[in-house]
Amino acid sequence: MNVLLDTSVFVAAMVEAHPAHPRALPWLQQLINGTHTGFVAAHSLAELYAILTTLPIHPRISASTAHQLIQHNVLDVCHVVSLSKTDYAAIIQHLSEQGIVGGVTYDALIVYAASKAKVDLLLTLNEKDFRRIYPEYAEKIVAP
Repeated sequence: MNVLLDTSVFVAAMVEAHPAHPRALPWLQQLINGTHTGFVAAHSLAELYAILTTLPIHPRISASTAHQLIQHNVLDVCHVVSLSKTDYAAIIQHLSEQGIVGGVTYDALIVYAASKAKVDLLLTLNEKDFRRIYPEYAEKIVAP
């Protein structure tokens, strides 16, 4: 099965103190062991680094540790889905036509990447917003 993990699921899987860790970790492990084929939106790489390095946990995750976590748990096991200028234009047009504004724009990038990669599932801890952006993709958007 082809599965794209949202940033929120990667964070939960990698941070043991995260409340959703027990639900997210098995999905990451299935990507690592090859049970499923993993995908990640290119946008999520930067977002993941930003979140891991600023989480209010003790001890803090250092820049080098965040880099290692992303390399080992994401880049080494997932296909990165990049978006083109045309893709961004289509996303912005879709959002404007639907009257969707604000930070949910970044969620739209991830849903679009999942659609572009033709994944079977998009895993997120924010399924409500993701389904609101692209209701036609709703059946593939699930929480771990």
